[in-house]
Amino acid sequence: MRKNLFRFTTVLLSILFLLTACSGDKTNIAIGPPASETNSVSKIILGAYGLEDGDYNEYQEGFGDAADGVQDGNIDISIGILGLPAASIESLQASVGDVVMISLSDDAIAKIEESSGYRRHTIPKDTYDFLESDIETVTAYAILMGNTDTIDEELGYELAKIMIEKANENTHAQAKQMILENALRGAEGLPIHPGAKRYYEEQGLTVNNLVAEITAKDSSRKSEFILGTGSQGGTYYPLGGEMASIWNKYLDGVNVTNTETGASVENLSSIRDGHMDLGMTVHVPALQAVNGEASFEGNEVPNAAFIGHIYPEVIQIVTREKSGIKSLDDLK
Repeated sequence: MRKNLFRFTTVLLSILFLLTACSGDKTNIAIGPPASETNSVSKIILGAYGLEDGDYNEYQEGFGDAADGVQDGNIDISIGILGLPAASIESLQASVGDVVMISLSDDAIAKIEESSGYRRHTIPKDTYDFLESDIETVTAYAILMGNTDTIDEELGYELAKIMIEKANENTHAQAKQMILENALRGAEGLPIHPGAKRYYEEQGLTVNNLVAEITAKDSSRKSEFILGTGSQGGTYYPLGGEMASIWNKYLDGVNVTNTETGASVENLSSIRDGHMDLGMTVHVPALQAVNGEASFEGNEVPNAAFIGHIYPEVIQIVTREKSGIKSLDDLK
């Protein structure tokens, strides 16, 4: 009996050792939280290099936790959709001193552009002190979407107006992007909230978007509103927190609370399901949401409308010198 138990234990330990060894041969990559745009675009990027599920160990972490993993050596590569410069990347470099940012190849960028709404973007080498050359990557736009069942026309007007006219009170680095000249970036193909449309046209902008139908009425407006952001280690959460504080300062009888979420896809789904009033999102999944495509196939979001542009979203892929990884081609 003891001999058989010993043999069973030996075999089990051998299997566990082999599984660990095999797993250890794979690169540990943080691809973003489940139901996030980071998660979706990470797979598109890795797919452009011929990498599929199972070719690497995926960690579904927000960028803050992922950066901690890179610092500790538990994660080899972290992929994030972040503003420029990203404080989390600067903080990582300050801690470890050997951050490497990975460029995407021309062939990979062409494949990504063909299969998504992301477009080529160059990160200038002076963006971060540790960069030795420009970085080629892809970008989209962070935008604000509103729930047409809870954001009435006048409230939509005031939200857009305050976003633009009080952006100088927002201390976050990305707030400088919330200017009238950028206001409609990322709006193409999306229904626009009638209140936001009225504000932008009053400021002299031409708005060609389909105007969303709203059911919300100011006569029955509630007082508490929820703004979906992202993980605390990313850009959405701190930026959204300041946006909410500024709205609360200037909107009478309205309190906006920002909440940590899995970002784009979760925010849009929560708007659809009536659990959220405002959501920060990349414009690509917003288009998919209103059209019932990709993650939203069969579950489109008919009650979401564009309110305004926030800032350009840039894919940033980081590792450390000690990983020896210089390109995603190295993972093949």
